[in-house]
Amino acid sequence: MIRKVGPTEIKEKHKFTCHCGGVELELSLPNGIDKPRRCDCSICRRKGAVVASVKLDGINIVKGQELLKLYTFNTHTAKHYFCSECGIYTHHQRRSDPSEYGYNVGCLEGVNPFDLGDVVTNDGVNHPADR
Repeated sequence: MIRKVGPTEIKEKHKFTCHCGGVELELSLPNGIDKPRRCDCSICRRKGAVVASVKLDGINIVKGQELLKLYTFNTHTAKHYFCSECGIYTHHQRRSDPSEYGYNVGCLEGVNPFDLGDVVTNDGVNHPADR
């Protein structure tokens, strides 16, 4: 979907897929890639993805709901999803802000997360919710 704003066009809906293509999501990103970051918590260190944020209603599962698997740990607050076929982490409901999903920027069609330049790393080892 394209929304016209004056003489320019802003693309709001973005195609998002896992590696095998079994999971396809549509993301509504009216502000583009919002708050790109890495995290050094135990799971994020291992997956190594650059993530950004989207409101919970900003993700629509187009196909592959049955392939998405849920993983939780520690406080079981954050809900991490991945494709059970290819293993790619797609998104997670955030612990810091449960009204948002963090999504794997590398799964956005046409986006290379290495083109984002310097990406901040959050201190997930000393998570604010643990204080």
